[in-house]
Amino acid sequence: MGIIGLSDKTSLYSISFEMDGTTEFEKFVEEFEMNATYNRDYQRIIAALQAILRLGALERFFRPEGKMTDSVAAIPIKGGKLRLYCLRISEQIVILGNGGIKNVQNYEEDPRLFGYVMDLQRFEKILNENLEKGYVRIEEKELTGIDDLVFEI
Repeated sequence: MGIIGLSDKTSLYSISFEMDGTTEFEKFVEEFEMNATYNRDYQRIIAALQAILRLGALERFFRPEGKMTDSVAAIPIKGGKLRLYCLRISEQIVILGNGGIKNVQNYEEDPRLFGYVMDLQRFEKILNENLEKGYVRIEEKELTGIDDLVFEI
């Protein structure tokens, strides 16, 4: 897991499943940053992330996507086909995952999008277990103890 963005209000993290440390958000950027078809959607997501860093991870920036019992959300809240999935832990902490083009009514109908959401749900479950055990702590806008942990998902 690595820090993607940091401000006075918010920390943006991203998870990594790769041995080389490439985060899921970096994969998203690599896939869509230069994509002419979805550039407007991509720019809308980047603008939302900049607003989150500036103002905090306010609920209005996120569309709830997962189950009632998890923190999975999507950016942007409206418009476009491109979605970035994340965990809104608090108004100070967001964990970015990956995302893609949503051409279906529900993410569950697309195996790729469903996989991204499932990864975040499993990660959140393990993160919560480590928070309960005290291995990881939330200190204002920081997750401490997370850098040294490897989660088996």
